[in-house]
Amino acid sequence: MTTEGTTEAARPAATLPSTALVVGCGLIGTSVALALRSRDVQVHLRDAVPGVAEVAASVGAGTVAPAEAPDLVVVAVPPSVVPATVLELLAEFPEAVVTDVASVKAPVARAVAGTPGASRFVGGHPMAGTERSGPTAGSALLFEGRPWAVVPLPESSDRALALVTAVVHAVEAVPTVLEADRHDEAVALVSHVPHVVSVLTAGLLASAPREHVDLAGPGLRDVTRIAGSATGMWLQILDSNAGAVTTLLKSLRGDLDRVLDALDAGGDVLAGRLSDVLDAGRAGTQRIPGKHGEIRTVSASVFVPVDDRPGVLSQLMADIGDSGVNIEDFRIDHEYGRPVGLAQVEVAADRADHLTTSLTTRGWPAYR
Repeated sequence: MTTEGTTEAARPAATLPSTALVVGCGLIGTSVALALRSRDVQVHLRDAVPGVAEVAASVGAGTVAPAEAPDLVVVAVPPSVVPATVLELLAEFPEAVVTDVASVKAPVARAVAGTPGASRFVGGHPMAGTERSGPTAGSALLFEGRPWAVVPLPESSDRALALVTAVVHAVEAVPTVLEADRHDEAVALVSHVPHVVSVLTAGLLASAPREHVDLAGPGLRDVTRIAGSATGMWLQILDSNAGAVTTLLKSLRGDLDRVLDALDAGGDVLAGRLSDVLDAGRAGTQRIPGKHGEIRTVSASVFVPVDDRPGVLSQLMADIGDSGVNIEDFRIDHEYGRPVGLAQVEVAADRADHLTTSLTTRGWPAYR
């Protein structure tokens, strides 16, 4: 069995299930179903709204015919009803392994622990999604290269853990085994609190003068991008993980008070009090995993203005490839009021000058 907090690299010995039932046909449930179907698993679909399951079936996610005895049941319902739904399905299918995809694990772990079906349950949480929702947004490729927390109970059998881990590997995700409370602390840090901060920042824009908002650049877009997610789902997530989120927000409030005190003081006092806060933020960004989960490399940006027309980006990518420089990250922002975009190409710091020269030679107005 993989120890807690480790990422399992080797393929598990367990084979994929022959049949699976996916309950809940939103973005994640449909994507799981599509990914399993692409691996020749027979998938049955169920949703509280029958029409939603039919839409998922229409995009190739499986069949709405009843599942008699699935090997695996995947619960992809809203967070508030996950515990009850898992218990119902463990009772309905007494031989099946049951997993879920909810973003908070402690409530379902508490509900299932000590029950007759506990040995057949292993929780899960894929760290993947898009701004779209519903079955038509599903994709078999959604989980490729994404972390997937695997959250067994103390009672979970080796067979159940192996089957769930095999599924995670099969959909090209990266499994990491965590205990439920540790998982919820982790997602509060990397997902739930960032969402709250994003929402609070975006909320300031609602009543801001238009001429202020017109000055928005990529930094504001980065901070507020996730604030547009569905309110109802986030109310359930934050309620389910209120303890861990509250602890971190109180810590954040303390740092915010330090910033306010420093701003009130100004001058040398401001510099002395804020330097640590700003330095801690810079250090924190270096802890975020880079490509392939590796330690982030020291990088630099090369900026390239590009015309907003078909084929320009493909030519830029080809010329970057010809330069022999590997891209660490890439983004594009459209300039305000002009049919021009600004591509930001992130590369290893010691290759940035070479790339700038190479692109300039090829006619691109590249700069650092």
